[in-house]
Amino acid sequence: MRRYRVLVVDGEEASRNQLRRFFDRKGCTVECVDTVPKALERLAAAAATLVIADVMLPGISALEQMRVTTPEVRLVAVSVAAHARTIIRATRLGAVDFLVKPLKDEDLEEVLLGLPGMERGSPVLRDEVANHQNSDTPPRTTGACFGYSSDPRLMHIAEIAARVADADVPVLISGESGAGKGVLAQFIHNASSRRDQSFVKVNCAALPLDLLESELFGYERGAFTGAMDRKPGKFELANGGSILLDEIGEIAPPLQAKLLHVLQDQEFSRLGATHATRVNSRILATTNKRLEIAVSRGEFREDLFYRLNVVRLEVPPLREHIQDVPALCSYFMGKYASRYGASEKTLSTRLRDAFCSYPWPGNVRQLENAIRQFLILQEEELVLRSLLESAMMSDREPLSESPRASREEVHSVTAEMHSLKDIAILAAERAEMEIVLRTLNEKQWNRKQVARELGISYKTLLTKLHRWDDHKGRVSGILCVLMGSASSCHQISACL
Repeated sequence: MRRYRVLVVDGEEASRNQLRRFFDRKGCTVECVDTVPKALERLAAAAATLVIADVMLPGISALEQMRVTTPEVRLVAVSVAAHARTIIRATRLGAVDFLVKPLKDEDLEEVLLGLPGMERGSPVLRDEVANHQNSDTPPRTTGACFGYSSDPRLMHIAEIAARVADADVPVLISGESGAGKGVLAQFIHNASSRRDQSFVKVNCAALPLDLLESELFGYERGAFTGAMDRKPGKFELANGGSILLDEIGEIAPPLQAKLLHVLQDQEFSRLGATHATRVNSRILATTNKRLEIAVSRGEFREDLFYRLNVVRLEVPPLREHIQDVPALCSYFMGKYASRYGASEKTLSTRLRDAFCSYPWPGNVRQLENAIRQFLILQEEELVLRSLLESAMMSDREPLSESPRASREEVHSVTAEMHSLKDIAILAAERAEMEIVLRTLNEKQWNRKQVARELGISYKTLLTKLHRWDDHKGRVSGILCVLMGSASSCHQISACL
C-alpha cells in the first residue's frame, strides 16, 4: 500500500489523537494541527492526499481555496452535530464526506477506501471485503453524495433532511427508482440522535402479504406450520433506531391497518401472540408511486397516508440535475476503483460527454452501475451499448400515473421483450441507428448527402430520426451516446 499523507485539522486534542492513532495503524503519514492557518501552511509546504477538518473551526472557509488550487485533495468534514447549517458549510467547502463525532473506525475505513491507489492487500480493504463478501448490502454511507450537487433543490433537500433528523417524526421520501431515496433515508438516520442504533431496511415490494407481515412484526412459536421458534420482527430489531419501509406503496390494504396502529400507538402484536409489544422505532418510508392517486383509488389508506406524510421530501430524477453527473462519476470512480483493482481512475472525454448527454432513466443507481461496469470490464463500447439498450427498453415501457411503471406493468413489458422477434427488432434498430448516425457524422450532418449515401429518400431519413425521438427529449442523449460526443447534441437537435 502506498504511503498516504493525511492532514488533520481539529481544535480538540482527543479527536486529533484518535485520528492520529487510526491512520498510523493504516500506515499513513499523519500530521495534526489545531487551526486553519496552520493547516494552510502545512499544505503549502507539502501536498496531502486527505484532509480531515472540523467545519466549526474559525476561518474554515479558507479551505475552499485549497479545493481550487489542489482539487486532487480529498476533504472530509467532521463535526459534533449534523445541523443543516453545518452540512451546507461542508458542502460549500467541497467535502466528499461528512462524519459526525465521535468518529467510528468503520467510517474512517470507508473514507480510506476511497483514496486513489488503494491496494487489494491493504488492511482496510481486507476488512471491507470480509464485511461485505457474503452480503449484497453496500458499505454504509453518510449520504454525503448529496453534497456533490450544485442543484439548489438537492441542497435544500439536504438542509431539510438535516433539520428534521432529530425531530423524530415519520418522513416520506418520494421519487423515481434509483434517484437516491434510500441514501437520503440513511442520511437522516446518520444525522439523528439514533445514529448509534440499528438502521433496518424492509423491501415492501419484494415479499407477499403473509411473509411481509411476519417479516415486519415477527411471530411466536407455533403461530403457523413451520414456526418452530419465536422470531422477532424488523420493528423489534429497529427498536431505539430507525426502520426504512422501502416502496411502502406496495403494501396491501390489510397490512396497512396494522402499520397504522404501530404509527399511532408504537405497539403491535406478533403473529400468534396474546399480548402487545411496544417499540420505539423511527419510521422512514420511500415510494416511487404518487400515494395521493393511490388514496383516491382506494389502494392506500388515507389515514395512513396522512400519518406518514408529516415531512415529505421528493428527490428529483438525475435527468433534472444532469450537471451533477461529472461530480458523481468522480465520486463513484473513487469509491469503486480500488475495490475492483482497476487501474483506470478517470473517464475518457468521450465517455464523460456521453454520460453527460444520456437521460439516465435508471437515475443515480444506473450511473453507479455504469461506472462499476466500466471499472470491471474496461470496455467503453460495452458500457455505451448497455446504456443504449436500457434507453430503448425504457422507451417501450407503458405510461403510468406513477413516477415509474408499476411492478405488473414492468413485468408485462419485460415478458414481451423476451420474444425472439422483439430481440431481433431491438438489434436491427440499434444497428440501423448506428449506421445512420455515423454517416451523419462523416457528412458533417448534411442530411441530404446522408440520404444519398444510404440510398434512402430525404423524407425517410427524417422519419427515422423522428421515430427515434420519444417526444421527451430522450433522443439527444441516445444519439450522443452512440456518437460519443456531447458537442454533437446541438447538431442532433437541429436535425430533429
